[in-house]
Amino acid sequence: MIVQPFLDGDGELAQHLVKQLNTPLDWPEHGGLNAGHVARIASAAACDTSYNQAANGHLADLFAALPLPGTPEGDEFWVAMLDAGGNAALYIDPGNMGGAFFERLVAANGAGIADRVLSLLAELDDQQRDAVAKVIGDALAHDTLIAGSRYLGQLWLRDAETTAWHVLLARRRLHQTEDRKRFLEAWGNA
Repeated sequence: MIVQPFLDGDGELAQHLVKQLNTPLDWPEHGGLNAGHVARIASAAACDTSYNQAANGHLADLFAALPLPGTPEGDEFWVAMLDAGGNAALYIDPGNMGGAFFERLVAANGAGIADRVLSLLAELDDQQRDAVAKVIGDALAHDTLIAGSRYLGQLWLRDAETTAWHVLLARRRLHQTEDRKRFLEAWGNA
């Protein structure tokens, strides 16, 4: 089958095909694909991947707004991030995220970027979070008319945190369809 090589049996798309569309992964066994089959597959793919890909893409865009690693400005920025955030900043340090990390995660619809962002924020105390916001805001301030680099940094952190949470929540929801059924039933009976 055309789709089979691209499906991981435990992946979100595979689960959606089997559980939500009642479509076995080896379907159609001996028949060719027709427009209806392709439409169902496209629908399943869009349902499963578009939200997380968009959210992960947004996280990558947030990081792209920061100074680039390997440049003088970027090297200075990432040293300042480590000074401001301590060990927590290592979660998002380019040296620890390695090579094509963002490219792989955005393309694969994974939650790795979200996990790292939320791990960073969970480990920052209030003073560190404020210091990290200032470092990020200082890096962003030259591209905007909004006064206050600390405020810009706070916006960046809130946006990254909320987007990362959406990625993790969407991944949980897709893997726990029984929880949703129980939820709907309980609320329907309330």
